[in-house]
Amino acid sequence: MAHAIDFYFDFSSPYGYIATARIDEIGRKHGVPVRWRPFLLGAVFKITGAGPLPTLPLKGGYFMHDAPRSARLLGLPFVLPAQFPFGTVTACRAFYFVAQSDPEGAVRLARALYDHAFGKGRDICPVEAVVGIAAELGFDPDWVQAGIQAHETKELVKAEVDAAIAREVFGSPFFFVDDEPFWGHDRLDQLELWLEKGGW
Repeated sequence: MAHAIDFYFDFSSPYGYIATARIDEIGRKHGVPVRWRPFLLGAVFKITGAGPLPTLPLKGGYFMHDAPRSARLLGLPFVLPAQFPFGTVTACRAFYFVAQSDPEGAVRLARALYDHAFGKGRDICPVEAVVGIAAELGFDPDWVQAGIQAHETKELVKAEVDAAIAREVFGSPFFFVDDEPFWGHDRLDQLELWLEKGGW
């Protein structure tokens, strides 16, 4: 039996947002904890030479059809923010700061950030936006803002990004069932089958 599912995602990834509709349910179904692990795709792109989908020839046009269609299939609202792609350092820092004392709260925050970004098409790049969303969930805004700006939080995020790269995470969403990698929300069926069969 698998020990855990690691769920890597960037808050600027529409496909990461789409994956949130299923990943926790899959974990619960198979009795496997899901560890949410945001990272920064920009750091990965520097290594792979890739870039945000809308900026890529040929792929960009397909993305504009596929992402909304994939969301509709799962009944998810989808509104691409006017500023896309967008910076996610602040959202990532807020998640890891909260996660140190409240892992479940950090997942609630991640879901709310994703919902604001792609469910409502709002800008989650500014500090005040992230802090405001956290406050709506009941987190003390001054506490969250201080945590985002703390040197320790910045170092923690850097370590998490470095760890993701060391595991060869190259896109979002990216999953590991223990050490078995799966890339993309469209691999969740394979991931679930892997859990059912114990691999193949």
